[in-house]
Amino acid sequence: MPGTTSPFTDIARSRRSPRRFLPTALSSSDIRGVLEDAQTAPSNSNTQPWTVHVVSGAARDALAEDLLRAAEEGRTSQDFTDGYGEEGIYVERSRALGASVYRARGVERSDQGGRRAAVRENLEFYGAPHAAFLFMPALGDGVRTAGDIGMYAQNVLLSLAARGLAGIPQTILGVYADTVREFLGVPAELKLLFGISFGMADPAAPVNTLRTERVPLQRSVVLHDTPGVLDRP
Repeated sequence: MPGTTSPFTDIARSRRSPRRFLPTALSSSDIRGVLEDAQTAPSNSNTQPWTVHVVSGAARDALAEDLLRAAEEGRTSQDFTDGYGEEGIYVERSRALGASVYRARGVERSDQGGRRAAVRENLEFYGAPHAAFLFMPALGDGVRTAGDIGMYAQNVLLSLAARGLAGIPQTILGVYADTVREFLGVPAELKLLFGISFGMADPAAPVNTLRTERVPLQRSVVLHDTPGVLDRP
């Protein structure tokens, strides 16, 4: 009924991005269910432009080794630029998150070894037993295609949460696009947007207690002839 909430509200508002997973593999039925949910995502003119590769088991372990080797050798090959600007609200938010993550991990700012270990964990999928890599074709300037894949990815994350599972999107995996493409046998014309590591979050990991804040609606939404929505603080 209009005006009531649904279980979706609880799922969307409680979903988190864990940075430590249990090694337990998910069932094939759970993985298939998540992928079927993701496939219902909307896309521009129903193009459904996503190509998704999922790695598990020995393939997952071998790819992690390749990613670590590429990082050690400085072989970055990202398909898309990144950055949040020199100054301003976006870089401030990024820095605040980084500080929160290191603090939750017990890593001091001066602890270079601890910071390198955190990067390694990124490339080892935070211990997750599965990782999905989201590739996109070169259509136009890519913005609409990337938006479509973003909606697909959100379906993945919410479907995992609805099943009591978890996932974390990782743009760092896209920094080594050539390494991933070569390992998976993906043609060069498909560009790697990012990856999602997923499985069961480790409830005992201190870093998984991290709760990131969201800005209030008043700072991100402008209403036109839509009264009352932002009256509450």
